[in-house]
Formats: sequence, C-alpha cells, structure tokens
Amino acid sequence: MKKILNDPMNYVQEMLEGLCAAHPQYYQRTGEEGRVIVRPGAPIQGKVGIVTGGGSGHLPVFTGYVGKGLLDACAIGEVFASPGVDLMATAIRAADGGAGVLRLYGNYGGDVMNFDMAGELVEMEGIRTTTVRVADDVASAGPEERDKRRGVAGMVYCFKIAGAMADRMANLEEVTAVAQKAADACRSVGVALTPCVVPAAGKPTFTLGEDEMEMGMGIHGEPGVSRGPLRRADEIAEEMLEMIRKDMPLRAGDRVSVLCNSLGATPLEELYIVYRYVARRLKEWGVDIVMPLVGRYATSMEMAGMSLTLCQLDPQLEELLLAPCDCPFLKVE
Repeated sequence: MKKILNDPMNYVQEMLEGLCAAHPQYYQRTGEEGRVIVRPGAPIQGKVGIVTGGGSGHLPVFTGYVGKGLLDACAIGEVFASPGVDLMATAIRAADGGAGVLRLYGNYGGDVMNFDMAGELVEMEGIRTTTVRVADDVASAGPEERDKRRGVAGMVYCFKIAGAMADRMANLEEVTAVAQKAADACRSVGVALTPCVVPAAGKPTFTLGEDEMEMGMGIHGEPGVSRGPLRRADEIAEEMLEMIRKDMPLRAGDRVSVLCNSLGATPLEELYIVYRYVARRLKEWGVDIVMPLVGRYATSMEMAGMSLTLCQLDPQLEELLLAPCDCPFLKVE
C-alpha cells in the first residue's frame, strides 16, 4: 500500500480535520466524534433540512455536498463503512429548523438500517422526517427489482435538486417528492480498470488483470456484470450508454444532464474523451444535454475507472438543477 497518510486508523479523522480547515466557510464539525459535518449557521429556521450519510472514501460524496442549495448535514463513517445510528441522529438534529428533515442517501444495507433507526429516534423527540433512497445503478439489478439497486453518482443530482427546492422554503412533502422524482430520473453504470485499497486493510479490494476491465462494478468493489479485455473508449462509452438506454428509453426532444465521473484515478482527459462520444450519440438521437458535469463527483478511493450517469429532465427538474448552489465541489451561479 502506497498512500500519503499517518496512521490508517486516523485516516477519516485527519481527512475531516483538513477538509474543514481548508473550507471553514462551508463546513463545520459537530457531534462528540466530530463525524457530522454541517453548514455554518445550520439549522436554518423554517427550512426543510436535508441530511445524508455514508462511508468515507467517496469524496466529494458524501461530505463535500454540504452547502448552500445542497445538503445541510452529513454523517460520515469509516472508509466504505456506514456511520452509526447515533451519528445519523446527530446529523438529523443538526439540520432540523422546525420544518422537518429529509434523509437522502444511497441504497446500501447498512445505511438503510442505521438511517431507519435514527429516524425512529428523532421522531420520538418530535422531529418529523422522510426518506428518499437513491438507487440508480442499472448494473446492480433489473428494472423489476429497482429497489435493490445501489445508489451511486446519481446522488449528486438528487442532492442538487432537492437542495434547491428546500432553499425555496418548500415544505417537507414537496422537497421529498422532488427528491424522489430526481432519484427516479437517474440511471448510472460504472466500469473499473483497477482496484482500490482501503487504508485499514492495506490490500486491494479485488483483483483485475493488467489488460482487464469490469463493467458494472460497484464503488465498493461489488461484482459487475462482465469482465474482459480493456477496450477502446468509444466501445466502453457505447456499452454504458446502451445499458442506460435499455433501462431509460430516450426519444428525440428529451433533455438530460450527463455526468462523466472519475472513480478516483482516471484523469479528466480520459473523461472528456468519453464525454465527446456520449454527446455525439445523444445528438444523433435528438436528445439535448443540459449542464453536463465532467470530473470527480463520486469516487472510490484511487480506483481507476469511471461512471456514466444520465438524469432525464422535465421543466421542474431542469429549473432546480440550474438554480444556484455553492460548495467547494459544485457551484452553480
């Protein structure tokens, strides 16, 4: 293992310390362990709070999207490990401005269980909560079992759209409904070229041959749908597009946002090579692209590879996507 770190056991604590020291205008730590990140000034009275949570190792997801027009608080666990119930409950309390709190997070077993329990705890204290689970990874289950799909980079769109709705002082039911609408509008698929190393483990999470790639692999190393020789960028992009299109039929005149996301080690140059092909194909289909995103938005430590997400827009979702937001990793003016 070659990493720039001190003690692997302090990896998350020191990362959070540095994140907040670098961006004090965006992030503050709270809770006994300092594992909950909140917006300065949170909670905002009368505004619906939005909280998320999950394991470290995916920056900017999850912590990075705390900010204006985005999330109000985030609970952070160890690398690839769910934060505990107490941390999630602390995040909910920190986001509660009296209008209720939306729990918005990826569809992973530990996160689901802990957020459900945290919701029960705070509801006994009088805090009203709702839940939207993002499940956008088309490779992890078929459309008939969509509730079993993993939540991946589509979360970025859900954070953005729900955050914009909450900043308009919409009520809890309205914010929840638009967050669910955004989650239902997203489809993603990823491809891995190399494994990553969890600092506490000190060894790769899986193995791939020097000339191999795996289509559909999850951001924690969950198995994909096929493994084979590394192919040309256009061929990889076409397969990902077709997997998404099969699950989300696109017609001429549709409008989508496209996210070409690095899983950690893949450079921007390679992402733009893929985006160039995706944009060309969507144009051929008569589909318009709105606010494309190319870069590191939801990573998996230093894994080489990428994910492709399409968010199908209607006028409401497009307006909220283009609304202002501000955090170190996503700004819309």
